[in-house]
Amino acid sequence: MFKTKTTILFTLLTAALSMAFVLNLSLGQVQIPLKEVLKSLTGGVANKDTWEYIIINFRLPKAITAALVGIGLSISGLLMQTFFRNPLAGPYVLGLSSGSSLGVAFVILGAGCLPAFLGDVLRSPYGIITASCLGSFLVLLLVLMVSQRLRDTATILIVGLMFSSFTSAMVSVLTYFSTAEQLQKYTFWSMGSLGNLSWANVLILAVAVLIGLVLSIFSIKALNTLLLGENYAKSMGLNLQKSRYLIIFATSILAGSITAFAGPIAFIGLAVPHLAKLLFQTSNHGLLFWATLLIGALLMLCCDTISQMPGMDFTLPINAITSILGAPIVIWLLVRKRSLI
Repeated sequence: MFKTKTTILFTLLTAALSMAFVLNLSLGQVQIPLKEVLKSLTGGVANKDTWEYIIINFRLPKAITAALVGIGLSISGLLMQTFFRNPLAGPYVLGLSSGSSLGVAFVILGAGCLPAFLGDVLRSPYGIITASCLGSFLVLLLVLMVSQRLRDTATILIVGLMFSSFTSAMVSVLTYFSTAEQLQKYTFWSMGSLGNLSWANVLILAVAVLIGLVLSIFSIKALNTLLLGENYAKSMGLNLQKSRYLIIFATSILAGSITAFAGPIAFIGLAVPHLAKLLFQTSNHGLLFWATLLIGALLMLCCDTISQMPGMDFTLPINAITSILGAPIVIWLLVRKRSLI
């Protein structure tokens, strides 16, 4: 009975994800008939050249990016919630997002102190991505260095929060001395964006997410063991230090690469793992991994479709949409006081 229900749920989620993907390509400022979208996706050519150009060069990379972002943030959220045994832990709990934000802040808000040529290079899209990756990587190194001296997993959570506070303070200092133009550019980056990536960038992001997912799959057995506590995990022969590094690396690659290419995206990583647990009524990470992956991609595609405002001439910030949808889910979970970890 359980296997039948699980199979039906996975089938429905896969069908819904496929439908959401096609609708995301169809709806927007220029509405394209579903038949033309399917024709373009299956190797044909849409009836209008403009439709074909919009699908291939704008909407398809944007839809793939949305799916990758939803998958990466949701899986990293699942890892962190189980690792810290905290239902309110998210993909950015280690301070990786704050590290990325600090790197971007140095480039956007502090590049004016550098020579004009160097400042222009750093403020380019690749300069911002590189700065974001470096900021996230430096925070990761600091967290790993500190975790070597700490045996308590909960203490690592506090360390991550302290790194977040420190980097946020540094960003505030840079903000204070910045011009209105610099502040506007940094604010736009912090709102998140899925539509500014080239095919080359999408490929790099896809490879990074794939590496993070492979590491996450190798962590599934450790995550199931950690559900019963660290002492039990040790008694079962789990190498706690090795598992800790593997989980932290997987989360860092997923959250760090997504923040670098799409900016900080809120609530997806926090809300989706809970939705998967409530829908499948299981704590087995062998099932939760794939459920979280599908729901994350589906929810992110839905948020992106809403942000495009079909028929309108403007696009809402993706971070605003994810927060509007995600915040009520988190509040609902808190009111119910139900944790499936």
